Amino acid sequence: MERDTQFIGQSGAFLDAVERTSRAAPLRRPVLVIGERGTGKELIAERLHQLSKRWAEPLITLNCAALPETLIEAELFGHEAGAFTGATRARAGRFEEADQGTLFLDELATLSMGAQERLLRAVEYGEVTRIGASKPVRVDVRIVAATNEDLPRLAEEGRFRSDLLDRLSFEVITLPPLRVREGDIRVLAEYFGRRMASELRWEDWPGFSDAAMEQLENYQWPGNVRELRNVVERAVYRWDDWGTPVSHIVFDPFDSPWKPAPMVTADSGRAPGAPSPTHSAPAPSVQLDAISDLKAAVDAHERAIVEQALNRHRYNQRQTAKALGLSYDQLRHCMKKHGLMERGG
Repeated sequence: MERDTQFIGQSGAFLDAVERTSRAAPLRRPVLVIGERGTGKELIAERLHQLSKRWAEPLITLNCAALPETLIEAELFGHEAGAFTGATRARAGRFEEADQGTLFLDELATLSMGAQERLLRAVEYGEVTRIGASKPVRVDVRIVAATNEDLPRLAEEGRFRSDLLDRLSFEVITLPPLRVREGDIRVLAEYFGRRMASELRWEDWPGFSDAAMEQLENYQWPGNVRELRNVVERAVYRWDDWGTPVSHIVFDPFDSPWKPAPMVTADSGRAPGAPSPTHSAPAPSVQLDAISDLKAAVDAHERAIVEQALNRHRYNQRQTAKALGLSYDQLRHCMKKHGLMERGG
């Protein structure tokens, strides 16, 4: 997928974050970016780098949560050959790779206390020591760090170094969640929708229906802009009535009447720490007429689901099949089985 490098929005909260980013960019000082998932923390880091005097130098990124604690220090500071098992050759760390440029540390709060201590020294003195080396290496690196955690609270609880927090928080840019960015959902939805329509080679972008846009604007967006992009692109991709406004929105792509039921085990429902039962309870006896009733109930439930979906999509069978997670032929089979072909044709 094409990477979003543009800042799109018109709300006051969004424009304030962009303005503070532009103001901090020319300085060498560290910046902390705080925000929920999907709010664009990495885009802020890129903007800080691109608007700085370091724009022609490397922007090196490290997701601190993506590596086990045993490897994170080697990734940050590098290592010499033989420093540990598997270190067959010397390797520069991310600090050395980012020399003269910018180092973006995402998921900062996941760093161990030991790694935080070494990071503090690197920020404080501008030097790093590879694992297994005896002499430090001088580096000139601008630090941008990001997290969705409450770092002051973690520092109070002793889970994050207060002195490191002080050194990294010259400027703190807190990104607003999408749900409070008034007017931006409509702007972003139209942008992502138009882009997806172009990728699908639609001749024109018909936009969203009023009802669909109302759905988008009323949703709380726990995944923020990233989730909005996925929902909009999925809606456009699944829309078959080209030339008419997109009116069907699927917020949860896993929602289906046929999704697997959760596995039930003998321990389900037990209180935590309760002992497992020694013997399983005997299976209840089942009468043949109960089996017949169950089949009828399942058939009636299936018919109701299919008929409801057909009505929702105005008997557009291809749209209905996609919404139900069925192939076109599977839907036709269900319609014939339940006597729903008369209206659908």
